[in-house]
Order: sequence, then structure tokens, then C-alpha cells
Amino acid sequence: MARFLIEVPHEDDRVECARAIQVFLQTGSHFLVNADWGCLDGEHKAWIILEGDSKEDILSVLPLEVRPQAKIVKLAKFSMADVDEVLGQHQD
Repeated sequence: MARFLIEVPHEDDRVECARAIQVFLQTGSHFLVNADWGCLDGEHKAWIILEGDSKEDILSVLPLEVRPQAKIVKLAKFSMADVDEVLGQHQD
């Protein structure tokens, strides 16, 4: 399975922060209840890392009201061998 980073922004407003947090906590989903939040540092977003088969699968885990603003990024890890291979493909 692939790993995905989900970023869900919300407005820079105390009421909006509380509402966003409440939406996540009320789902009861282990993943959403354990989201990381940047609000206390002025970054009004939640972040979650989930495993799944596709971005569509990951999107279906999120509450309907946050899906439109959610950004989902497929994550990858690289080794030095990967870097060497990429560089080798781009040499003239």
C-alpha cells in the first residue's frame, strides 16, 4: 500500500479552528482523531498520514465537509541508488 499525506486547511479564525477540530473528532475515526494541527503556530491546517491504494480511497475516509479543500499527496522514500539512477538517465 502507498502512503499519503492529507492536508486540510481552514480559516484563520478561532471559531473555524474549533469547528474543524470538532468535525474531525466527531468522526470517531482513529486516523482523524489523531490528526496533527498547526493552529497554535498560525498554520491553520490539519495533517494526517494514511496508507491506501489510491487518492480516491484516501479521500473517502475524510468527512464530506472537508473533502473539497483537502490536498492529498502520495509519499515516497528514496535511496542514494535512486538518485544515481535518475542522474544517470539525464546525462548527455
